[in-house]
Amino acid sequence: MRHGFDTSLLVAHEVASHSDHVGARRRVSELRASGAGFAIAAQVVTEFMHIVTDAKRFTAPLTVEQALERARAWWDSPDVARVEPDDDAVKWFLDAMVRHQLGRKRVLDTMLAATYRSAGITSLLTLNADDFAVFGELSCVGAA
Repeated sequence: MRHGFDTSLLVAHEVASHSDHVGARRRVSELRASGAGFAIAAQVVTEFMHIVTDAKRFTAPLTVEQALERARAWWDSPDVARVEPDDDAVKWFLDAMVRHQLGRKRVLDTMLAATYRSAGITSLLTLNADDFAVFGELSCVGAA
């Protein structure tokens, strides 16, 4: 099974001061040990960069260089598939926004759900399962 990364779990995995750091690392290690694969969308990489370098969020944020190094390691990892939104994803995203009457604060999560859905990814590694529950199409896996 392949599990798609949400930014929340990836940030927790990479930022040592994050309250879920140990659990996120444990979960990813367990999944790797079980032979599971992973997927990452380009929008997760960009949001990751934005968050981990923000001094308002962390007392010791990553430098841009450190964040780029970690983002590149995930993007280039042999057990991580790269997924991109396609036409089906955009159509599903637009329909889901209307169907679930979602507002501007739900745009990024909805597009991420659409991207993974169109790539056949049905499991999401996230610390924010409630944000994806409305869609009913993703199984959410949190930190251990």
